[in-house]
Amino acid sequence: MTNEYRHIPVLLAECLEHLNLQPQHTFVDATLGGAGHSLEAAKRIGARGTLIGIDQDEAALAAAQTRLSCLPDDIRPDVHLLRGNFKDLDDLLLQVEIPSIDAILFDIGVSSVQIDTPARGFSFKETAPLDMRMDPGNQTLTAAEIINTYNAADLTRIIRAYSDERWASRIAEFIVKERAAGPITTSDKLVEVVKAAIPASARRAGGHPAKRTFQALRIEVNGELDALRLGLQAAIRWLAPGGRVAVISYHSLEDRIVKDIFAQASRGCTCPPDLPVCVCGNVPIVKTLTRKPVVATAEEVERNPRARSAKLRVAEKL
Repeated sequence: MTNEYRHIPVLLAECLEHLNLQPQHTFVDATLGGAGHSLEAAKRIGARGTLIGIDQDEAALAAAQTRLSCLPDDIRPDVHLLRGNFKDLDDLLLQVEIPSIDAILFDIGVSSVQIDTPARGFSFKETAPLDMRMDPGNQTLTAAEIINTYNAADLTRIIRAYSDERWASRIAEFIVKERAAGPITTSDKLVEVVKAAIPASARRAGGHPAKRTFQALRIEVNGELDALRLGLQAAIRWLAPGGRVAVISYHSLEDRIVKDIFAQASRGCTCPPDLPVCVCGNVPIVKTLTRKPVVATAEEVERNPRARSAKLRVAEKL
């Protein structure tokens, strides 16, 4: 399975530049995957550095271990690979017994490998069980359970909130009607229902008609937005002064959360300007380094189409 994880890391050069990794640094890859970003980061921090990789997927951890072990001894850092979700970043970093970190990277969302593995059920282009769990060993909620047990109002809520799907209520109604005749358990069956719910005129533009619904289900199954908030807030706490946090997001919901958390952590005094002294006590914790998100170059998008929607935001601990 390790060979499956030879995917292309997104915005690699931009991440390395903005993270400003130096020899002896402690670097955390909160979404390790196959170590595409970490392999290059390891070369920057060197044998006296510490690399901590976190992933929910055992296959990803195995692939990362194989790749990182190939580094020469004189440049390979002290490597700690941890199985878990970055929402539990506090607990995971306590395991390693480090005082602080110098840089951390979040590459949010489902990996190319997960999408390309039909049995995982993430893709609307394959026939597979409706699963979508990023950590099947520890998660019980599946996309099939959501589709077959949530009422129309709840289905509408998650599809609309997590994907901006304008036909959310109609899709929910069609799902409830279809499942009355029998459970919807496969991705191709759900695609048929979504296609039937969206008027033909609306299906002619905007990509695959089921893309947004599948995205919403994946987010709900894995609690992705809450995990991002928890992980990012913990990362800021763990950063040493001058340390940097970088986040690659792939849709507007994720990017908005990153932007808002950075803005909140960057905010200083909020007292009215006519007050002679500050009474709110607010002080900025970080400085946002990317006024606008960094996006992939045309050349990278041509090499790796999945980089098209990627947005990178970076902040530095004060």
